[in-house]
Amino acid sequence: MTPRNALAALGDFIEVFGSAVAASRAVEASRQPRASDLRTLGIDPVAFRKIVQR
Repeated sequence: MTPRNALAALGDFIEVFGSAVAASRAVEASRQPRASDLRTLGIDPVAFRKIVQR
C-alpha cells in the first residue's frame, strides 16, 4: 500500500467513525441523525425513519 493509499484509507475510516459517533449521539438524544451521516454508514435515511417511528 502506497503512503497516499494509506492516508486515503485512514481518512475513510475517520469519516465512517465520525458518522457513527454522530448518529449514535443523535439517537441517544432522541433526534434524527443527519442524512449524510446515515448515508456514510450505508443506511437509507428514509428506511431509518421508518424503523425509528415504530
